[in-house]
Amino acid sequence: ALLIFPLAVFLAVMFGSRTLIRRLSERAILDHPNDRSSHTAPTPRGAGIAVVGALLPAWALIGAVTGQLTEPLFLVAGMALVLAVVSWIDDLRGLSPLVRIGVQAAAIAAVMTLAPPTAPVFGGLLPPALDHLAAGLIWLWFVNLYNFMDGIDGLAGVETLAIGVGAFVVARKLGLGGAQMALALTLAAAALGFLRWNWHPAKIFLGDVGSIPLGFLTGWLLLNLAAAGAWAPALILPLYFLADATWTLARRGLQGRRIWEAHREHFYQRAVDSGLRHDQVTWIIAVANMFLVMLSLVAMRGQPIAALLGAAAAITLLLVLLAKGGPTD
Repeated sequence: ALLIFPLAVFLAVMFGSRTLIRRLSERAILDHPNDRSSHTAPTPRGAGIAVVGALLPAWALIGAVTGQLTEPLFLVAGMALVLAVVSWIDDLRGLSPLVRIGVQAAAIAAVMTLAPPTAPVFGGLLPPALDHLAAGLIWLWFVNLYNFMDGIDGLAGVETLAIGVGAFVVARKLGLGGAQMALALTLAAAALGFLRWNWHPAKIFLGDVGSIPLGFLTGWLLLNLAAAGAWAPALILPLYFLADATWTLARRGLQGRRIWEAHREHFYQRAVDSGLRHDQVTWIIAVANMFLVMLSLVAMRGQPIAALLGAAAAITLLLVLLAKGGPTD
């Protein structure tokens, strides 16, 4: 019965995004190319309205129907809605980085204070207060890196699809219950519906209204996996996004440059600049993500360290390949 939620979300996002392409174009809410963009034509921005508009009611209903994680889900959905509204304002007229990060931190603090994971995220290695603080800081970084990594056609959709499928497989293996599996599948379904219109050449972009809440929801799902004992899969599944964003932004920070400013130094951007098409780069990353999903299963079979080492080796190779680039035509 819970399969109705992923199907409904997929259809809502797919048809909602199609409607938004027309409406946003009519209102000239477009992402215009500049010297730091990876696209060449003005493209409607705001598909996140459809993604968030489908996911949040579905997540709240899953909590209500299953009776599992009900209060946390209502709170997480509410905070994601706040982030979507603020991010939409940012899309339309721009907000300062301080305002954006402040709202994100407040949303995360609300969840970690009022409805934290039911078990330590770091497996009891840290005192409870430090565990919540560390988890919240990682979650805040994850929300922002999702935004940084949403830079070429299909990339955010493919990453979200892989994490959703991987989280479903892990939740099923752990026997976490119908709610966790349904949440993961609805996340994957939303990504699939969006990819229908975001595959290269993209007809619409997520916008911050999509990437920020999506990073928030995905991060919460991964933290819950870690708290349930699946700490290795929670690291392995998003490892490409984590590695590309963290390495690139750390390097910029060490060079004394502002990490929040737009640039073209992420590995996926360097691959596109070398001559590879968006879809070629996204397919390469998709294949790597399939491997990460398989390694998360290896971790669940009692080999977490071996799986993590394999994932680290795979992502290192991926980054080298992306840095080397193409073209292939």
